[in-house]
Amino acid sequence: MTSTSTASSAPSAVEKSAIRKVAVRLVPFVALMFFINYLDRTAIGFAAPNGMNDDLALTAAQYGFASGVFFIGYILLEVPSNLALHKFGARRWLARIMVTWGIVAVLFTWVGSFTQLSWLRFLLGVAEAGFFPGAILFLSLWVPARYRSRILGLFYLAQPLTSVIGAPLAGWLMSHDGAFFGLEGWRFMFLGVGLPAIVIGVVAWFYLADSPKQAKWLTPAEQEWLTTELAVEARSKGADDTGGHGLAGLKAAFSSGRVWTLSFIYFGFIYGLYTLAFFLPTIIADFQEQFGVKFDLIDKGLITAIPYVPAAIALYLATRHATKHGVKPGHIAIPAAVGAVSIPLALFAGSPTLTIAVLAITACSIFAALPNFWTVPTQFLAGAAAAAGIALINTMGNLAGFAAPYITGELADLNGGDYKVAFFVVGAFMLLSSVLMVALSRRGRIAADDQAPVPAGH
Repeated sequence: MTSTSTASSAPSAVEKSAIRKVAVRLVPFVALMFFINYLDRTAIGFAAPNGMNDDLALTAAQYGFASGVFFIGYILLEVPSNLALHKFGARRWLARIMVTWGIVAVLFTWVGSFTQLSWLRFLLGVAEAGFFPGAILFLSLWVPARYRSRILGLFYLAQPLTSVIGAPLAGWLMSHDGAFFGLEGWRFMFLGVGLPAIVIGVVAWFYLADSPKQAKWLTPAEQEWLTTELAVEARSKGADDTGGHGLAGLKAAFSSGRVWTLSFIYFGFIYGLYTLAFFLPTIIADFQEQFGVKFDLIDKGLITAIPYVPAAIALYLATRHATKHGVKPGHIAIPAAVGAVSIPLALFAGSPTLTIAVLAITACSIFAALPNFWTVPTQFLAGAAAAAGIALINTMGNLAGFAAPYITGELADLNGGDYKVAFFVVGAFMLLSSVLMVALSRRGRIAADDQAPVPAGH
């Protein structure tokens, strides 16, 4: 466990004010960027059952492939993009990524075939490559380890809130069928969620700062405290032979057994996350035939949002507990096990209400674990090794992002549109994540309390 003088004593006024300013000034803006990012990559899930699949004559497998091929493009440039962020600075690189993906996202407005859809999804992945691990790395470079669970938890709230806010927003945009330039509702939705990425990307260029030293909104004392604390941490990690710079850091990350194990753990979580993201709207649309109920577009959007409301609460409570007591393996392994059991059981529920309630448990499990999971790599990686290690772990998650919708779609087609077998596969991957996390901690590769708890009063 890495500790500093402030970890074992009451926080000073400078420490309190510095962390508060980072939480208020940076986290909401980066979370907004993440909100738009997640909405743009999952917008296809809202469009699919609401006109796109019919207009483009897509099968479930074709839709699954088009959804997942995004992650192939993302994977190809994931590690190089994060190393470029480390070299050129987060402000420039994150802004560049955002404007680029916004331009591609807008082009979905005029997609005309399965082939065009697949290519645009691939290019969207190329454009977005490096954003999420870059954002994680960026925020990690602004606060000492004992505050990261709290900061990343606030950042990660953007993901469930994307569905809480974004699903009804998508439904509202799609309800304007033919109202704007004669566009079908699902096409107008793509236009409406793509344009903000370009605008916020331009703003990010001027708003973000690459380090505390460059932050004019911090006092000199706050700048000095943050810089000193982070420098002490970086030196302690370098002594563990997992820091390094350039090629040495890249080699350290790729040769680390901990990094690869964490990559497989993350794979299971993301397999579950994107199965929900891409197929929950379709499952809700199927309620109409299965249970004889009828929903309009806004109703579907609101129902899609339901599981993510308790998920956001679970995320907040889990990260608050971890911040107070230190991140432990159970913060990651237990939610994975709960999700593994709940997701296949959801489709055996006998009503729409019960199905959504069980899926809400799955969503809570995934989001309770993910922010705490991301505190683990930065416990033992620094510098270029941290950039490469975080990108490698996220790359494995993106493999799950491709595999989950494609395999789920294929299994649904093979079983006559029934998703039960596909959801058992999701449960198996999440169970593997739980087992690997327990095994990692028992082998001593991750300490039971690597992250020092925040002193009382925080």
